[in-house]
Amino acid sequence: MRLARHIRRRTDAVRSFSAPTMPVAKRHDWLSTLEDADVANLNARCSKIIEGADAKPYNRDWMDKCEGKARIVAQPATTEEVSAVLAYCNEKRLAVTTQGGKTGLVGGSVPVHDEVILSTTRLNTIEGLDKDTGVVTCGAGVVLETLDAYLREHDFVAPLDLGAAGTCTIGGNLATNAGGVRFVRYGSLRGACVGLEFVKADGTVVDCARTSLRKDNTGYALPQLLIGSEGTLGVITKCCIACPSLSPFVNVAWLACNSFDEVRKVLTTARSTLGEILSAVEFLDRGALDATLRAHPDIEDPLETDAPFRVLVETAGCDATHDAAKLERFLEAIDVEDGCVAPTTSAMNALWTLREGVSDAMTSRGFVYKYDVSLPPSTLYDLVEKTTERLEHLDVDVAGYGHVGDANLHLNVCDVTGYREEVHALLEPWVYEEVARSRGSISAEHGVGQCKPEYLHLNKSVEAMDLMGSLKKVMDPHLILNPYKVLPASVL
Repeated sequence: MRLARHIRRRTDAVRSFSAPTMPVAKRHDWLSTLEDADVANLNARCSKIIEGADAKPYNRDWMDKCEGKARIVAQPATTEEVSAVLAYCNEKRLAVTTQGGKTGLVGGSVPVHDEVILSTTRLNTIEGLDKDTGVVTCGAGVVLETLDAYLREHDFVAPLDLGAAGTCTIGGNLATNAGGVRFVRYGSLRGACVGLEFVKADGTVVDCARTSLRKDNTGYALPQLLIGSEGTLGVITKCCIACPSLSPFVNVAWLACNSFDEVRKVLTTARSTLGEILSAVEFLDRGALDATLRAHPDIEDPLETDAPFRVLVETAGCDATHDAAKLERFLEAIDVEDGCVAPTTSAMNALWTLREGVSDAMTSRGFVYKYDVSLPPSTLYDLVEKTTERLEHLDVDVAGYGHVGDANLHLNVCDVTGYREEVHALLEPWVYEEVARSRGSISAEHGVGQCKPEYLHLNKSVEAMDLMGSLKKVMDPHLILNPYKVLPASVL
């Protein structure tokens, strides 16, 4: 049985509430301004260039928070075209922002000023799957949902699943080292990538995909430099991803817990009793659940309890009897307020909608301050409680949800009146400082982008940031690739 996950294609529809524009970093004075002659030259090097009003949607991020002023969008169809575009831009000192599906939350894939946007969406060829090794080779612009559908036809699955799978691209996933709901089962995408092809700022094509075998100890692991670099070191054009076999028998349990300590105990018990069939452990609090239920009146919570937490536990295996027995042992071992197991695929999808629909449900109600952080499990939900207390005098809704299996919290603060500087000032930098005090990460999944460089010091030492800056200058001497992102100006 294949579980048809709740996947929403994200759009750039204009929202009905006011949204602020990010403070704009000072434009680097060494970068040139795009002239008409440059547009003509890029048209000669790239088979598709989008200009004028048609380029506007590419300038604004999904959150309606960051907006650039790019005149053109280059959409190369081959690695050679990517190389030609970058070589020209490097020679002319024209800044470039690489863009995939544009589903990130930190403005990493939209320009800050007038950078040339390089869209990878036409690099969308799936070259093939080696069924002996489970390694698929594809272009950076392949949409994750499309890749997963292709793999399922061959009894494999992508080692990554996201709520934005219908829009995000595999190249963007790699550039941000995306996590998602399968992390507890398959680990990070970084670990699944066994080969990359990328283009340096000067147009040099670096082929690290000559072998797609999992074991290759021939020197530096260059692809790992690109993974998580958010387009600041090079442009990913092709990748080789090791994919697990399809587990056809899926079960979803939906549990109600009276405290976050109970949630943590569910996770511990799930790991010890479900073992290899455990594929997801997700949680949402009452605020998140209520928001999704309001947004989806056709779906009901199957549990009639006011318990403040819900936990979704998914298993996926190859033997229905074996899996059912393990699930039964798990359910007998946990101590929760209430629970149920989805009896049908439709019921499973409904439960996944309650979890994966939270982000859109919150966003549809007002302006949302979103934070993607990781924290030690013992203190993970403390941040939600502290935020609620800090903002209790304001009319805002605070919700916490996320991937409890890998200690990833999504903290949402929704203001139905729109953006307020008063709320923002109470949240930043306080949220990031609280995370740092708990020895967590200010970015669990979405990267640093243009929203968090000034807070990078909360996670990285001075020495680490200096080394990152040195690496940037080696890979991109003229600093044209995705400027104003990831690294603070002080290290460049």
